[in-house]
Amino acid sequence: MKVLVTGFEPFGGERINPSWEALKDLPEEVEGARLIKRRLPVTFRGVRRVLPRLIVEEKPDVVVLTGQAGGRPNVTVERVAINVMDSRTPDNEGFAPEDEPVFEGAPAAYFSTLPVKAIVDALRKAGIPAGVSNTAGTYVCNAAMFTALHTIAVAGMETRAGFVHVPFSHGQVLEKAKPSMSLETIRKAIEVAVRTSLMVR
Repeated sequence: MKVLVTGFEPFGGERINPSWEALKDLPEEVEGARLIKRRLPVTFRGVRRVLPRLIVEEKPDVVVLTGQAGGRPNVTVERVAINVMDSRTPDNEGFAPEDEPVFEGAPAAYFSTLPVKAIVDALRKAGIPAGVSNTAGTYVCNAAMFTALHTIAVAGMETRAGFVHVPFSHGQVLEKAKPSMSLETIRKAIEVAVRTSLMVR
């Protein structure tokens, strides 16, 4: 068994991205499954280029994508990705699409194939604030989730995939009044999400 777990590079003027910083410290195996850890670029073009290749080449059983949702107070497990790229904030390549599809001719949306509510329940039982989110936005995180699910669908793979958003880490909010979570708690949350995705169908 293999699990592809991804985080993102920093964006929006931040020096770190807690999704990647926490993910780096995950164990090499969870529930007997080998973890493949990768950092994704915060670019619309980049995730659409990198993710399909990763998924097709590695053929993971599970894909757990993670990203930063600064301002959210808890870990949120995304239910759906939509086929839209729309952002007033440019990505790390300076690209700011408006009402563009992630993939032309693809479905309007894909639902996560991870056990969304079971992950939320497991996180709460572990003492980690968590909830279901019904929007991954229209920025690169949503594009990544859509890309992963579309790649899996087109390839006819049985891989399960979804997205988990994490809050700012404590060090990112020293000069701004925003909710935050320790990197250790974020790391634990990602590990719980991976473990639950492997154990619950």
